[in-house]
Formats: sequence, structure tokens, C-alpha cells
Amino acid sequence: QVQLTETGGGTVQTGGSLRLSCKVSGYTFRVNCMAWFRQVPGQKREGLTAMHTSGAKPYYLDSVKGRFTVSRDSATDTVYLQMNDLRPDDTAVYYCAAKEALPFYCHTATDQSVADFTVWGQGTQVTVGA
Repeated sequence: QVQLTETGGGTVQTGGSLRLSCKVSGYTFRVNCMAWFRQVPGQKREGLTAMHTSGAKPYYLDSVKGRFTVSRDSATDTVYLQMNDLRPDDTAVYYCAAKEALPFYCHTATDQSVADFTVWGQGTQVTVGA
């Protein structure tokens, strides 16, 4: 079994930065595609970025390209989401997710992506003030 634990959420002003962390524990060898999603109450869960442990180029949602960066520390099995230039419409609950997949299928580009990820963290709130 794999567990994901997110930390790092909080409240920042517009233009500020936050770094979210996702600690992977348990049978970590069972997952090799890590992703970040976010969800606003009443809206669909939105896929932001995904990275494969092979080192393939990460996928990013257009609206976060250039502002958000995903990275991984293999020594500690921790995945990070560095978020810069935050805007009020980035306010959401952010979720870490994981699955086993070939690099080609390691993305969050489709509506099906939410269902494809098999392990989820508990979520962490990010609030961006005007």
C-alpha cells in the first residue's frame, strides 16, 4: 500500500510563493508517476502537472506553465510543487496523486486523468489573497 501526505499549504498575497510537499510512503516502488491536482468547491478536480520517475519531461497545464514547477527528491521519496506568482484564482485545495504508468501516460491532460490516479493525499488548502 502507498500513502501520500501533503504539507505546505497556507495563505499568501497575490504574487507570493508557496512550496507544497508530498511525502510518499509504504510500497513506494508501486508508483512511478506523481501528479498535483487542485479543486475549488463545486468545480471539477483540475490536473496541474505530472512527472515520471524516469526523468521524462514533466507535463504542465497551460495556466500554470512558467509559474509552477514540480520536482522530486528520490532520497526522501518526496515530490514538491513550487508555486510562484500566485493569483487569487489559484485558491483551491491541492492534492498529490500517484499511479504506476509508462512515461507516455504520465500526465493530467484529460478528464479521465482524475480516475486514472489510484493513490491520493488528503489535500492541503492554498488561499491567495488579493
